[in-house]
Amino acid sequence: MEESRYVDDTLEVYRRVKAEYKDVGLAMQAYLRRTPADLETLFPLSPTIRLVKGAYNERAEVAFPSKRDVDDNYFKLAERLLDEALRQRARPIFGTHDARMIGRIQQAANEKRVDRSAYEFHMLYGIRADAQRALADAGHVVKVLISYGSAWFAWYMRRLAERPANVWFVLRNVV
Repeated sequence: MEESRYVDDTLEVYRRVKAEYKDVGLAMQAYLRRTPADLETLFPLSPTIRLVKGAYNERAEVAFPSKRDVDDNYFKLAERLLDEALRQRARPIFGTHDARMIGRIQQAANEKRVDRSAYEFHMLYGIRADAQRALADAGHVVKVLISYGSAWFAWYMRRLAERPANVWFVLRNVV
C-alpha cells in the first residue's frame, strides 16, 4: 500500500483477488485519515490486515502530521481489528516495533479475550530482535520481514528518506 494515491486501486485489486483466493492480505496505514472508513468496507470480506503506521510524506489533509495522532489512530484501529477478530471477521497483523504500542495491543487483546493465535506481530529483520523473541516466547505469533531482491536496498532507503525520523529509529535499534 504505497502512498495515498494508490489506495483506491489497491483496494479494488484486493477485493477482486480476495473474491477468488481466501489467503490474501492487505497492508493499511494508520496515518491516513481515510483508513478507518476503508477498514469498515473490508470487514465483510473477513480480511487479513497488516496495520502499519505509515512512512510517506503526505499532505496534512490526507494524513495525520503528528506522531501522537498517528499513534492514537493506530491504537484505535488495532482495537477495532481485535473486535473483528473476535467475530472472526478479520485477521489482524500488527506491523510495529513500538514497544509501548505492542504492550497496549497485548493488554487490549487480553481484556477483550482475543486468543493469541488470532493475531500476529510483524517486525523487520535486524530491528528489536530481543522484542521479537520475547513476544514469541510469550506465545504470540511473530513473523520477521526481510527485504530481498535486486531492489531491497532502494526500498529500505526510501523508507528512511520518506520520513527522517525513521533514520533515528533504525540507528537507535541497530546500534
